Amino acid sequence: MKMINKIYICFFLSLFSFSCSKWIDVKPTDRLDEDQLFANKEGYLKALNGVYIEMTHKDLYGENMATGAIDVLAQYYYLNNSVHSFYNLTTFVYGDANVKTTFDNTWRKAYELIANCNVILDKCGDAPGEKLPEPYYGIIKGEALALRAMLHLDMLRLFGPIYTDASKTKPAIPYVDKVGYQVSPLLSSEQVMQRIVTDLKTALASLENTDPVRTEGVRNGANPAGPNDLYYRQYRLNYYAAKALLARAYLWQANKAEALVQAEELLNEVQSPSRNVFPYVTFASATSADKPDRMFSTEVMFGLWDIRRIEMYDRLFNVNLNENTKLSFSAGDVNTTRISSVYDDDNDYRRRIWQSASSGTITATTNMKYADVVDGPGRYMIPLIRLSEVLLIAAECHPDLTTATAYFNKLRTARNCVSRNAATAAELKLRIGEESRREMLGEGQQFFFYKRNSYQSVPNHATPSINPEKTMVLNNYTVPLPDSETSQRN
Repeated sequence: MKMINKIYICFFLSLFSFSCSKWIDVKPTDRLDEDQLFANKEGYLKALNGVYIEMTHKDLYGENMATGAIDVLAQYYYLNNSVHSFYNLTTFVYGDANVKTTFDNTWRKAYELIANCNVILDKCGDAPGEKLPEPYYGIIKGEALALRAMLHLDMLRLFGPIYTDASKTKPAIPYVDKVGYQVSPLLSSEQVMQRIVTDLKTALASLENTDPVRTEGVRNGANPAGPNDLYYRQYRLNYYAAKALLARAYLWQANKAEALVQAEELLNEVQSPSRNVFPYVTFASATSADKPDRMFSTEVMFGLWDIRRIEMYDRLFNVNLNENTKLSFSAGDVNTTRISSVYDDDNDYRRRIWQSASSGTITATTNMKYADVVDGPGRYMIPLIRLSEVLLIAAECHPDLTTATAYFNKLRTARNCVSRNAATAAELKLRIGEESRREMLGEGQQFFFYKRNSYQSVPNHATPSINPEKTMVLNNYTVPLPDSETSQRN
């Protein structure tokens, strides 16, 4: 990947306005150069905000890496028609022109934003100063490092091989941590993971004593006494989210001991009675008739703010869509067989995202998770890291079956489901996989769960029920590097 020393500038009418300029260059008539941008902390904040805004692009977490392509790979949806626009994705036809374009765009956008993070980090320098004093220095540097690590981790999980002793030393993807025009070498999965872990540890050290989320909570409300720079911490890759990301990274390496350390330290802090930073969604919010919290927004450790989120819903789930373009659990009708095969408890809050919707001429069972709820909780949120994942990591990694099951059932209880026990660690692992399937729908994580665990049986995309499952060829878990990347190396 060839990196270019450029960066987006975004000018804000408020913290979350979305009017962005294009790349800066040397022309003073309509652009600012980097020295002008990084003249004060406001410039650094604008540059970092630009990264967050571009992460909501449909090529990344505004579709492909959330509830679009990556969830289609996870076999969530009933796609039995070869003319469906997502059919070649659900059947892993990576050579199809449209599929290649989808993943090429995702790759390009991820590395564009990695380049932006590198410029910000380069301008931060090695210590706070007059232009960037504390706590802004620690927060901006920590977030940029964590974002760089997260983007690389997702590219490795998508384009790299299943992480095993046999494969981890083979070339996988570039890890780009410098500005410039050079083509970065392909590193092995092991080398990439070492850099991800290093970036996240450094990020945590930068955020540990500067991020107000540890002392003031998420502060999801306007600052009554000034700018919102250090507010809305759920919509920034804050200290707690970076720690959860480190646990996710360790688990990708099958380093369960370190993953458990991070998960338990995190849970002990955020769920302590004196803090309770990310409280479980309440019964009233989850079941509200007019303003349901389908995001379980209070539990989200890191999510993106996107006022255009309804466009993602309209592209993928709107009841008016043709059945050959819509993602659905049915064939464009009100059939609920697939829903019943995924959810094992009728009282499960998560089951409520599936509603019968009507356009007047079409009535169909529809995924309403990202439907617009005016003034509803998490209205513009795209969740990327949540508390439940940390609970499932602790459940998967704890060596004591009783303790592991207790973590697992904490999540079940929070979702209004009956507790379930397991006689063996293997049985619990299967239950964790089923729980993850329910929990992560629409959030781009389940395909990576299957890949990490080398699942050879996955839900069946071609039947109304997920059962009987279909056989998974392990090579299908690795998306080929895009042509735009390989062409630079030929």
